[in-house]
Amino acid sequence: MELLPEALVGEGALISRENEISDAVDAVAAETAFSGVVRVNRDGGVVFAQSFGSANRAFDRPNTIDTQFGLASGAKSFTALTVVSLVAEGGLALATTARSVLGADLPLIDDSVTVEHLLAHTSGIGDYLDEDFEYDITDYVLAVAPHELANTEDYLQVLDGYHQKFAPGEKFSYCNGGYVVLALIAERVAGAPFGDLVQRRVCRPARLRDTAFLRSDELPARAALGYLMPDGNRTNVLHLPVRGSVGYDAGVSFHSARDRQGAFTYTVISNTSPGAWPIARVLGDLHA
Repeated sequence: MELLPEALVGEGALISRENEISDAVDAVAAETAFSGVVRVNRDGGVVFAQSFGSANRAFDRPNTIDTQFGLASGAKSFTALTVVSLVAEGGLALATTARSVLGADLPLIDDSVTVEHLLAHTSGIGDYLDEDFEYDITDYVLAVAPHELANTEDYLQVLDGYHQKFAPGEKFSYCNGGYVVLALIAERVAGAPFGDLVQRRVCRPARLRDTAFLRSDELPARAALGYLMPDGNRTNVLHLPVRGSVGYDAGVSFHSARDRQGAFTYTVISNTSPGAWPIARVLGDLHA
């Protein structure tokens, strides 16, 4: 029996793995009518990248690899990086209290809540979109008209009125509102609109040329519309603020994971509410 060189054996195993990923993703995408993009990287290289479904169903415009999608809570990473960059420069500290920046705004937030609490989801503040309660995200509607939420300061009207759930630092509780408060703190401390801060401090250094906090009523040509369900033409336009400042969104689903060694990364992004999760679970199982 002829033995193959070690390099070729490794290459063959990698091709087999790529085929396994492709077959698994294609099967789940067909079963769930997935709409979006899947990408898998290994050792710095792309081993799988494929688009599915429509960016605009009314015009039958397909998603492509370079379609722009909403990120929903995926944007919390950008908020955290922006805030931490201000901490690194000395403009903020992890121990800075929210109250010292908010002044009289949002009086129900405990005076001892810090930037660190907000970053770690341990602030205990009441959340306008509390994921500790089970409900269908497509049932959620904004408390104010979408066009009234065009900048971060506008969110004061939806953040206010929620009592503390527990004492700061007592436990973990995922908090969408906490990250909007972080965006507000960053904006006030830096003296610039939050979207501009993210561009300058995160997107440009990382060369993310297609990433921005865009208005939902003037999306660019390559942007996908968000759909509430896997089928039908109802979009999420009535469920979203005109410009986001981070949060959980109907018509969007996103999951990205990276192993501790950094050799394997997978990202699933969808323009439907439930779309990303079945494929993300399959990719997680394959990697495990």
